[in-house]
Amino acid sequence: MADTTAHTTTADTDRTGTDVVDRLLDDRTHHIEFNGHLTNHVKHAVVALAGLGVEPRRIEEYHDNYVSLTPYGFPVEPARRPQHIIDDDNWLELLGKRTDFAAYCDFFDRRERELGMPGVLRHYLPHLLPGWAGALQHATIHLGWALDAGSRWMVIEGLAYLAFAHVSCHPERTFPADTGRGTEKASESLMRIAGVWKENRQELGTWVENLVGDTTAAEPAGIHPELLRSGLQYRIARMLGEGHPLMYETPTWVMEQDPVTSWDDLTYLVTLLYLVEPGDFLLLHLITSLHAMRHIADALPADQRHDVVRCYWTGVLGVLFSRGRFPRPEKLAALNSLFDTALDDTDDPRWVREWDWLVARAVEEEEEHNPKLVYVMREMWRRSGGMSLYRVAAGQFTATPELPATFEQPPVE
Repeated sequence: MADTTAHTTTADTDRTGTDVVDRLLDDRTHHIEFNGHLTNHVKHAVVALAGLGVEPRRIEEYHDNYVSLTPYGFPVEPARRPQHIIDDDNWLELLGKRTDFAAYCDFFDRRERELGMPGVLRHYLPHLLPGWAGALQHATIHLGWALDAGSRWMVIEGLAYLAFAHVSCHPERTFPADTGRGTEKASESLMRIAGVWKENRQELGTWVENLVGDTTAAEPAGIHPELLRSGLQYRIARMLGEGHPLMYETPTWVMEQDPVTSWDDLTYLVTLLYLVEPGDFLLLHLITSLHAMRHIADALPADQRHDVVRCYWTGVLGVLFSRGRFPRPEKLAALNSLFDTALDDTDDPRWVREWDWLVARAVEEEEEHNPKLVYVMREMWRRSGGMSLYRVAAGQFTATPELPATFEQPPVE
């Protein structure tokens, strides 16, 4: 009997792998959320797994398992038909209203065909990026990871999701920090704020809990009622809407330092925050959304990139404040002293083997945030010349959080 086994070259395998990933990222059969406001993360996982070099068959299996049953115990939902026609005259009217994601996709699809991708990003992102922290930063992740992967349709979805879930961090409220802090570094800015929280822990904590505890303020504050089911998203939206001077006092480095340096500094800091509370679901999002923001900034003209850094810094502080507590400066300083100069030899087989183990573990994780963590940390480990911080953080996997009691109520569409 003749051997009918297909023989493929390396080029064939690479092409097949690219075809699988492109097809999964271009899929349009599922809605961006399910069970109300839970984000469909499956394309983020595809980008991460592909970036980690996972074979196409395994990526497709991961994708199919996720859409049939997410780690929350629900399947993703089918795509919805547009209910409106969105155009340049009315697109801002529905911003943050959590309505008609499909119509926003149609709108940005049309505009991209007219303006090209650079033109669309340049024109619309200044309006959209203040809302980068909406949907627990997943709209930003969707867009930035799409740019990382080079997927046109996923970029369209990311823009639409930013509009759909927009919750502003109000960069228009920011003001320059006192000139006495003109030479302050990003790490010093974080430590200063941590110090203020330590000195005023009870007062600030009580203020936050009173603020987020008043759910009657949701409607007057323009917060969509669906976010009340979330807990975390409501707290963040309430904090971003109210704000605090510490969030708006913008250090000099934010607007004057080379954005490339700022992203490297910020990645180090949010990873340090993650090691203060390893496995913390909310802090992990600050890492994966920063990876997204870096790619978004890189896709914009140079004169818009500092504004992306400013939005990220303001929004990160809002997210951290929303928890009603802040990492202790002593613990931040201790961890920083451990890792600020610690480097791995990137050619050492021990570390190559450890990364292989981390990737293998990540592929087996149903919680898709974990392969995303390993992907970003490995990228930063390589980018930084082997900073040990990123290797250590990559192994601190998270667990899917328990849904709050508010999920016993039906979604608010």
